Amino acid sequence: MSTRIYILRFPKETSNEPIIYQLVKNYDIEFNILKADILPQREGVMILELKGSKDSVNKALEFLKSFGVNVERLAASIHRDDEKCFQCGACTGICPVGALAIQRPEMLVVFDPDKCTGCSLCVPICPVRAMEVSLGAGTLAEVEEKTIV
Repeated sequence: MSTRIYILRFPKETSNEPIIYQLVKNYDIEFNILKADILPQREGVMILELKGSKDSVNKALEFLKSFGVNVERLAASIHRDDEKCFQCGACTGICPVGALAIQRPEMLVVFDPDKCTGCSLCVPICPVRAMEVSLGAGTLAEVEEKTIV
């Protein structure tokens, strides 16, 4: 399974079409809308997290492009603030790829950024907000500010 975050820019001609619905129906893609600003007969912008097999995601992206949607991938990365982290382990149970794990017998929470896919499930689960997501263009708030027209 592949999980990636994209900025989608919709031309005004397609703003009334149920395009995102087709990703689920025809391409077996799970999606999470992180931010959207789409109005009828206006250009729209959406920040979307897509999850599915690499082949399905690639076919879904080609489908979007066929409607004139400009697709730009955001590279997400997760960072842990070691000063905030108090090793509770809450994040280890939610990490789908094992990038966060408990090292035994020390019972330390270890973070392997090379395994991390940037899904950001660990961010809201952390009670002290030691896990932070940053995108290729900055933090999510900075990207939203730059992309919403």
